[in-house]
Amino acid sequence: MKSDWTVTPLTGYFGASLTGRRITDGFDTGWLLSKLEEHLFLVLPDQHITHAEQVALARELGEPTPAHSTTPGHPDFPEILVLEGDKGGKNARWHTDVTFMVTPPTASVLVADVVPVAGGDTLWADTCTAYDRLSEPLRRAVDGLEAVHIITPLAYWGEPADAGQQRDDALRQWNDAKKIQPVIHPVVRVHPATGRPALFVSPGFTSHILGLSHTESDGLLALLYAHMTQPEFFVRHRYQAGDVVIWDNRATTNYATDDYGASERKMRRVTVRGDRPVGPTGIESRIAENPFDAVR
Repeated sequence: MKSDWTVTPLTGYFGASLTGRRITDGFDTGWLLSKLEEHLFLVLPDQHITHAEQVALARELGEPTPAHSTTPGHPDFPEILVLEGDKGGKNARWHTDVTFMVTPPTASVLVADVVPVAGGDTLWADTCTAYDRLSEPLRRAVDGLEAVHIITPLAYWGEPADAGQQRDDALRQWNDAKKIQPVIHPVVRVHPATGRPALFVSPGFTSHILGLSHTESDGLLALLYAHMTQPEFFVRHRYQAGDVVIWDNRATTNYATDDYGASERKMRRVTVRGDRPVGPTGIESRIAENPFDAVR
């Protein structure tokens, strides 16, 4: 069954497309996981799977989580987060999904239902290769560092604030977000399956690096962001309706471009429950209990 899929790399080291079969025909789960861990980002074009089939696919990869901490899921499928560009479902900012939780998702499964005539691509960056390409002194410097991650609901749903976000929804998200405690993650996360280190910070949710001054933290994060989002480290996917994309959330960061104006864009995402990140020095993610750590 697995040999019927055609695997085509998208770059020399990151991303691949899987063609030749339909998801609904069945697949070898172990093989699919191995391809995800190898390539970190997979595109399965022209699949047109239903909501139930999307949840079933995510379940093959692990345990689906609720759609989102501050946004209701689909009324019939609470695991599915519906992202509609004209209803506040934009996230034009580099981010790794849900790192404001102490156990961020292992993977995400996205289905493209409606795509704009032009624009609306998503970029994914390979944070393992980005870490590998840091200079040795900088790798040593960041290996033992920790950073605070917080949910920023209004900035997350568009940059700047999304005009499609209704005021009542924004206030509800803001109030729900205040109930979520900040978390502390290692700046470098070791992939639990492959052992590869990956940069684990992003502008979407990372507030600051512990133990550094404002100037040092802001400067180092800006350097890491500029480094990890270089074109050499990312793929850009131009959607066709029916596409399914799966990415390893432990070793990627993504950015949904907001360049399609008033055109309709509708996606649905399911995330797969993850484990607690661990850094190269053994430090583990935790809730920020000390307010002096959490405050920026």
